[in-house]
Amino acid sequence: MQHSFLLLLLLLLSFSSSLSPRPIPEDDDRHRQALFRATQYNSNYTWRSFHRLLDLERGSRVDGLVGLKQYFVRFGYLISSNSTDSVLSDAFDARLETAVLRYQASLGLPVTGKLDATTLSEVMAPRCGVPDLNPNRSRAAETVQRFTYFTGKPRWAGRKPLTLTYAISPEHTIKYVATADVAATIRRAFDNWARVIPVRFEEATHYESADVKLGFYGGDHGDGEPFDGVLGILGHAFSPESGRLHLDAAEQWAVDLGKESSEVAVDLESVATHEIGHVLGLGHSAVKEAVMYPSLSPRTKKVELKVDDIEGVQALYGSNPNFRLNQTVQSETSSAIALRDAIKVWRSISTLGILLIKITMMNVLA
Repeated sequence: MQHSFLLLLLLLLSFSSSLSPRPIPEDDDRHRQALFRATQYNSNYTWRSFHRLLDLERGSRVDGLVGLKQYFVRFGYLISSNSTDSVLSDAFDARLETAVLRYQASLGLPVTGKLDATTLSEVMAPRCGVPDLNPNRSRAAETVQRFTYFTGKPRWAGRKPLTLTYAISPEHTIKYVATADVAATIRRAFDNWARVIPVRFEEATHYESADVKLGFYGGDHGDGEPFDGVLGILGHAFSPESGRLHLDAAEQWAVDLGKESSEVAVDLESVATHEIGHVLGLGHSAVKEAVMYPSLSPRTKKVELKVDDIEGVQALYGSNPNFRLNQTVQSETSSAIALRDAIKVWRSISTLGILLIKITMMNVLA
């Protein structure tokens, strides 16, 4: 009889283990895993080396911190004033701590002021080259995460419905993807925005006459914002009415991730959709799920506009009369509830398994 109880105990242990909530790891563990993956796939040496800075805080001094400071200068969190500036040192000083705090608050991360795994995994992620325009967002404001705009809130002028033309550079393109496939993908990216605002996007016959000019460029390409190689800066765009949209030619661009085997493949439609948001006047969002969030991991597709994206662009251009925002709100709410309920179920099943194990143990010892 005792052997039967022991056998039942083993079965329950196995059952509980398989149904426990461990597949949903704690935030710190999850981001430490993401940090490890970033060191594996990110061949951009400068950012990959940041993993050595894990868990540093104010008062630390480590070789390589100056590189992180330069990163924060590039994206608007630090200002370098002269050659003797502390930005040129490897000391984790008060200015760097303030920059880290602003970075965390602006991107909806836990505000700790430390280089924890959550923060470093985001720093090392491939991202847009446009600076984060609202680094002064406070922690209290995180509960109302909102879109941002370029300084002065510029937008394209014209009568509704507004029509903007676009064209892909015939010279600055990529050869390993069919021209027709690139064109179709960019068309879909524009359509993602046209669905929610009264703006028509039409492909221009001549590149030079287009309102929005898109091209693939490498390294220093003359606009003061050089690209830096694979999985660093993916692309950038300029505020209205510039119309310049540049993508890094060094990336392994994919129009169908299902047919692309590269671990460093970047989804073209996702990045193009994001950069078109900048072309229209949007800045970066602190909402992780939003298209206008600044980073995008390899082999990730993110083309569906979220409520934050939609409300931001509609504040500039109004709503497409055929679009209903409440449907998107309901969809996002349903998804959030479904995820919450799934986690509750996993935890409840795990708790039941542990309770059965305790009961079995009591019977064995009785």
